[in-house]
Formats: sequence, C-alpha cells, structure tokens
Amino acid sequence: MSKIVKKKLKIKDMHCSSCAMSIDFDLEDLEGVKVAQTNFAKQETEVEVDTEKVTDKDIIETIKKTGYTAILV
Repeated sequence: MSKIVKKKLKIKDMHCSSCAMSIDFDLEDLEGVKVAQTNFAKQETEVEVDTEKVTDKDIIETIKKTGYTAILV
C-alpha cells in the first residue's frame, strides 16, 4: 500500500522563476513524486511523494542534478 506524504525543502542557488520551473519538471519526472511546487520567492519546494517509490535522497539528488542545493525542513 502506498503512503503519500508532503515534504518541504529549502532550495539554494535559485536565480529566477525559471529555476523553480526546472526543479518542478525534473521532480515530477521522478517516479513516486505526485506533485512538486517550487516557490522562487520563498526559496522552497513542496512535494507530495509516495514513500514506497522515492526516498528523501532521491529528491535531493534530483534537485542537485538540476543545479541547486536542497535541504529538508
């Protein structure tokens, strides 16, 4: 049985709203991520994930590959 949870991450190194969109697109391509909403002004991302399909490390690594630093809050 899948378990959907919300997680919030602080994002560093975003320069514009296009950065936020890039993070959302890459996260939503990750299996197990249901919704990704990145807010450039707040410098944070909120994701809804299936914890049986994706780990915190997977999320952070995906953001890192996109070019940004992420920390769970």
